[in-house]
Amino acid sequence: MSFENIGLNDCVLDAIIPLGYEYPTPIQEQAIPIVLNGKDLLGCAQTGTGKTAAFSLPIVHHLSSTTPKHMGRKKPIRALIVSPTRELTSQINDNLRDYCSKSSLRTSVIYGGVSQHKQVSALRRGIDILVATPGRLLDLCNQKLINLSTIEFLVLDEADTMLDMGFLPDIKKVIKMCPEERQTLFFSATMPKDILKLSSSILKNPKRVQIDAVNSAAETVQQKVYSVRQTDKKDLLVHVLQDESIYNALVFTRTKHGADKVERHLRNNNITAEAIHGNKSQAKREKALARFKKGKVQVLVATDIASRGIDVEVLDLVVNFELPNLPESYVHRIGRTGRAGNEGLAISFCNEGMERNHLAGIQKLIGREIEVIEDHPFVLDFGPVGMEPKPSKKQSNKNQKSKDRGGRRFERRKPRVERRSRGRQDDRSDDRRSDGRRDDRRSDSRRNNRRLESKLNEKRSDSRRDIRTFESKGGSKRGYKTTESRSETSSNFMKKRKNRGLRFSPNSEERQRQQIGRRSSKKSKFKGNQKGKPSKKTSSFNNKRR
Repeated sequence: MSFENIGLNDCVLDAIIPLGYEYPTPIQEQAIPIVLNGKDLLGCAQTGTGKTAAFSLPIVHHLSSTTPKHMGRKKPIRALIVSPTRELTSQINDNLRDYCSKSSLRTSVIYGGVSQHKQVSALRRGIDILVATPGRLLDLCNQKLINLSTIEFLVLDEADTMLDMGFLPDIKKVIKMCPEERQTLFFSATMPKDILKLSSSILKNPKRVQIDAVNSAAETVQQKVYSVRQTDKKDLLVHVLQDESIYNALVFTRTKHGADKVERHLRNNNITAEAIHGNKSQAKREKALARFKKGKVQVLVATDIASRGIDVEVLDLVVNFELPNLPESYVHRIGRTGRAGNEGLAISFCNEGMERNHLAGIQKLIGREIEVIEDHPFVLDFGPVGMEPKPSKKQSNKNQKSKDRGGRRFERRKPRVERRSRGRQDDRSDDRRSDGRRDDRRSDSRRNNRRLESKLNEKRSDSRRDIRTFESKGGSKRGYKTTESRSETSSNFMKKRKNRGLRFSPNSEERQRQQIGRRSSKKSKFKGNQKGKPSKKTSSFNNKRR
């Protein structure tokens, strides 16, 4: 069956025939008629089998041949396609532009990591098909910049990845914003139980399309495993890439830091390489991907975030530098090669640690054993796959004896002395030593108490003796100065205060003397005041002080 016989209109056929679309793939041949009939769809097929065209072509066919249900001042959004990563949204949007080239439909893409100014400008001009990531989509919806009430088609692409990345709450919010009268399409490379549960809650009597076995790789991909130590992986990667038959390669790592380290090691060995991961800006990621597609870069190092969005027509090699802990991620990784019937090669490096358990899970998922290659300079004695990991240091320390540990030596401690009851004569007799002395701690404490009491009594007697001596010399019993000594001290204190210019005294007697001295000085200075009365200024000051 050709695309001309599948039921697509002329606008779609005129756009895809120049692109080389002659015969549909199995997923396209089964899914396109179901979507054209207006049924909900649950599609499962390997990555690279043409799922994007399977849901895009019938949507373009329907939108180009019908008028919008909701008309306004600008074009309403009639189709929404949600995907997990920026690379995948860009890839879907590029394909949609090619499919809509012979029609008046407009498409746009929105994702995070870049400014929203250009994206908002495109939305204000009006679009028919919107491709978005969940985070930026909800952000613009909260800003009242996107209206999803006019949606006719809702597509969730790579739904299993969105669930793994934690987008399930965002997806539910998006579904609530869409109208109930819509056509929903689910597409995914794997079909875990969570996807089936979610699809049953939002799909209405869906038709299921499944190509080949679930969670399996394409038959055109040759899979191999290299047993190698973790420290020798970089050198083995250089050894593999030096093969002249390899034109380009895609290397996957688990972490962003690991991707940067692999990129630097390849460059140091004269191999052109670029790394893309979440810490790099979208502009740098797009530039690196474009250079890789043009052949200017031989190796592209990426994390799992880019495993669903890299679309290269011919890719010779995919290298799993580190095996993923999720078997489904392995299927998506190796699905980048062997596309459209071309042959591909997928090599995985497996170390001596937990990656052997990951390999066992992958083999269980795909239902086959992967060939182990030992013909390389960094070969490792692999052993049985899936064996238990080595015990950690913490577990091994628990099995060691106490004498090997660096703690206290309990065997060197002195034995504890058991307490004896006071009222029993037998216990007291047992406390006697051979020399007749008592070996009782209570006797030692009593002896120490007696010594302390004798010392305190000596101090008390010395203090009493000092008090008597002080009283005999004119002091008080408590050690304070007598009245005469206090008066002398106050007079000296007054002299010091007077020299400083202060007019008051702590003693009432001295205050009177000060006032009398002031009056006598006033008589000598002012002859008009002969009666000895103080001046108004002096009397007011004294009244205030009193």
